[in-house]
Amino acid sequence: MKYGLVGASGKLGKEVINVFTEHNSELVFSFDIQGEWKQSEPEILIDCSLPEAFDKMISLAKEFNVPIIVATTGLSEENINQLKKFAERRPVVQSYNFSIGIQILLELTKSTYRKLPEWDVEISETHHRFKKDKPSGTAKMIQNIFGNREINTTSHRLGNVTGDHTVSFAGLGEVISIQHRALSRRTFAEGILKSAEFVLKKENGFFSFTDVVFENKSMER
Repeated sequence: MKYGLVGASGKLGKEVINVFTEHNSELVFSFDIQGEWKQSEPEILIDCSLPEAFDKMISLAKEFNVPIIVATTGLSEENINQLKKFAERRPVVQSYNFSIGIQILLELTKSTYRKLPEWDVEISETHHRFKKDKPSGTAKMIQNIFGNREINTTSHRLGNVTGDHTVSFAGLGEVISIQHRALSRRTFAEGILKSAEFVLKKENGFFSFTDVVFENKSMER
C-alpha cells in the first residue's frame, strides 16, 4: 500500500516505516516537526504524533479523503468526536494501544471482573520518561472495563520503558495479577499494519483495535 505518516520522525513513526517497508508498503507522504514531504497521494493516513498535531492530521485526512489509523494518545473527547464524524465518510481505526497482547489482557480482565466483582482492584502502568499523558491511554482502556467504579491507578515514568501494565485483583487471602510487558515498539507497528490491512477493506465506520484483532476467526473471544 501507499501510505502517509504523521509523526514520521518519532520513535513509533520510525518503527512503522521499518515494518511497512518489510511488507512492501511505500511511504509517499509524511508530516512532522521537520516539515511536510509528498511524493504522491496516499491510500491511507497513519497518525503517530502528539495531540497538538491532531487538527493538522484531520485536515490532511479530509484533503486526501482516505482511511486513517490513529495511534496518538492523550486525545480529548472533542478529538474523538471529530474522528467519529469523519468515520461517517471514511473508515477510522483508533486505539491507545496496538498490541495484540493488550487485547488479551483486556479480555482476561473482563472475565476476571465478571467472576470476582467484589474483589479489590488496582492498575499499575509504567512508561518511558518522555511520555506526557498520565495515566496512559491503555490504563484508561482498562479502567473503562469497570464502568463507574473508581479504580486506583498508579503511573510511573521511568527511563526508556516501552510499556508495562498490570491489573491486580485481591481478596482477603489471595491476589491475582494480569500483566503485559511490551518489549519493543515493533509490536505496536505490527498492530498498525494489521489495522491498515483491515481498514482498507471498509467503506466507512469507527473501529477499535479490538475490532481488528477479533475479526480474525482464528482468535475466538
